[in-house]
Amino acid sequence: MTEKTFENVLRQANMAQNTITAYLYAVKEFNSKFKELNKKNLLVYKTFLIETYKPKTVNLRIQAINKYLDFMGKSKLRLKSVKVQQRTYLENVISNADYLFLKKKLKQEDNKEWYFVVRFLAATGARVSELVQIKVEHVQVGYYDIYTKGGKIRRIYIPKALRVETTEWLEGSKRTTGYLFLNRFGQRITTRGIAQQLKNYAAKYGLNKKVVYPHSFRHRFAKNFLEKFNDISLLADLMGHESIETTRIYLRRSSTEQQEIVDKIITW
Repeated sequence: MTEKTFENVLRQANMAQNTITAYLYAVKEFNSKFKELNKKNLLVYKTFLIETYKPKTVNLRIQAINKYLDFMGKSKLRLKSVKVQQRTYLENVISNADYLFLKKKLKQEDNKEWYFVVRFLAATGARVSELVQIKVEHVQVGYYDIYTKGGKIRRIYIPKALRVETTEWLEGSKRTTGYLFLNRFGQRITTRGIAQQLKNYAAKYGLNKKVVYPHSFRHRFAKNFLEKFNDISLLADLMGHESIETTRIYLRRSSTEQQEIVDKIITW
């Protein structure tokens, strides 16, 4: 039973490519350090992980090893995950004012492609890996269905106002099919390309680079949604969160907002 067979099992389970890569990395890392798959070596490996990585990464590696143990028929050796300290605030989230400013600047300069990248991230709550999969056809029907692991379907809705505006842009550029966001070579844009270009625009317009990254707009979507419509279970569905506890962080204020409130009210 080789790593290659394990990879095939992961692919058959319809796991995301990023997850497969991360799982295989963990198994390779373990096998390069230890000759035998036993409890002692697993615990030594866990200690190495805790001393080397952040808790989130540690748990991802443990998840991978546990999956591998199941595959090898050694489920009894499964490792326990480590406790991740949940923050009481959101860090590095773009403010609504900065989002509106960036959107306005891109539109003023007739930079339609990037105007719509920013709009789609903030108005659909899509992860950047999902955004690059959106096609012209999805704009026409008004949503994009994603098949997640376990055969579940998550629907990303494209709001009416965004649909109308995007359709005008597509008609103007005579595009009726294919991926919505393309690079200068006419190929589907990459997630890395989006992240880098957003940093470039942050520098160009004098915005804080720490808050201008793809996932920041997903956070902004969640914050804006709850301010307008306070239904956390609906938001959890829209964002594809398996647990509502993940969504609860959006009820909290960002660290900047916390600082502003403290500065304003505490005068004693």
